[in-house]
Amino acid sequence: MARMTKTTAHKTSSGKARHLHRFVAGVVAGMLFLGAPVAAVSETLADALAGSYTNSGLLEQNRALLRAADEDVAVALSALRPVVSWVGDVTYNKGEQRALAVGNLVRETEETTASLGLSFEIVLYDGGRTRMGVDIAKESVLATRQSLLSVEQSILLQAVQAFMDVRSNTEIVALRRNNVRVITQELRAAQDRFDVGEVTRTDVALAEARLAGANALLAQAEGDLAEARAFYRFAVGRDANALAAPPALPARPASVSAAQDLAMRSHPDILRAQHEVTVSDLRVLVAKSAAIPTVRLQSRYGVTEDLNNTDYSRSGSIGIGVSGPIYQGGRNSALERQAINRGTAARSALYESTRRVAQNVSTAFARVDVARAAIEASDRQIRAARTAFEGVREEASLGARTTLDVLNAEQELLDAQANRITAVSNQYVAGYGLLAAMGQLTAQKLRLNVQVYDPSAYYNQVQRAPSKISSQGRQLDQVLKSLGRE
Repeated sequence: MARMTKTTAHKTSSGKARHLHRFVAGVVAGMLFLGAPVAAVSETLADALAGSYTNSGLLEQNRALLRAADEDVAVALSALRPVVSWVGDVTYNKGEQRALAVGNLVRETEETTASLGLSFEIVLYDGGRTRMGVDIAKESVLATRQSLLSVEQSILLQAVQAFMDVRSNTEIVALRRNNVRVITQELRAAQDRFDVGEVTRTDVALAEARLAGANALLAQAEGDLAEARAFYRFAVGRDANALAAPPALPARPASVSAAQDLAMRSHPDILRAQHEVTVSDLRVLVAKSAAIPTVRLQSRYGVTEDLNNTDYSRSGSIGIGVSGPIYQGGRNSALERQAINRGTAARSALYESTRRVAQNVSTAFARVDVARAAIEASDRQIRAARTAFEGVREEASLGARTTLDVLNAEQELLDAQANRITAVSNQYVAGYGLLAAMGQLTAQKLRLNVQVYDPSAYYNQVQRAPSKISSQGRQLDQVLKSLGRE
């Protein structure tokens, strides 16, 4: 009887070892699958950044706003130039006249006259208001250029986030699918062992429950991946196919203070606020000069002809006119106080932008360190979880551990690998977020393979306010037509 028990125990031990070997083989195969080199890929992070830069409708919108601001310079400059205008009319008059001196004789009158007049006017002096208007428009253009750079930075950072989301979610889906595959093998092994009486129904139920949970996590991961792909399509302008591993992160300054110093010099939000302070100062000067008289040179010439006969008249005049306000109900004083208060607000905005940029740099710098530390911790967690899993596996082969222990150890290893995937994604987003916080995340500074938009090209064409009939004006019309078709 004792001999039969020993044989049965030996068979049970051998069966456990055999099923466990199948389970472990599945786990190892999955790990090898996850670590295998990926086939050739077509989309790099630089490609994604270039796509977002090229396909962004928001960038196109803000470029159009910048071109509109460029035209403000031309409008302001036109006020320094002569204004030449014409007026013409044809008038038909018909009536009756009665003259007492000739016996109340009634005489009908009828005449048709045509007149044409030309006028010329130019501002000779207005206290510098018109010239300051040109300076205001130029500073506004510079501020709008910095706003465009801020939008560009947000677009590129969004592309980095989209790229890393697709990559990390793709890896997590592969991890979850492998987990489902491994647990399915364990469930089959548990069912086989239950059929021969080696384990109880509880072991099978545990494996079934874990498989159901793994399928739920896989469904969630696939949903996250679909969402990430949709966001990638929005951010980059095309579908995400196979994505290459991202390159090494750009070098960062040695310290937070060095990063903040760079941001103070180059961040578009700070530069925009500085230009807006200059605009507000100029507006104060314009408001204070409102009481200064305006001197204009005026000239007129006109011709009137009677179309019923050969009568005509011609006249011309030239003169200098001076005008200025005496009393406007307190309007000029109110405008001056308003400009002063807006200048105070602009300075406060500059101060707040400086503080916010410094804080963002500090936060981004810390996030990079946190992400790096998280990767290192995840690596240690993976090594420890793999060691624990191998130990539990060996102990289970000796009957010292249960199926649940093996499943839990495998889950710990899976979670550690998923944490590392997320940590790597966070590190890249944090690294490029630091570039944006320092004002360095632009197509030009990243040297993307794109045609970088030149904000001065359109400005150089319109800053002299070319007329519509000039060759430059006609070229601008063609430019605008081509932009409208894009």
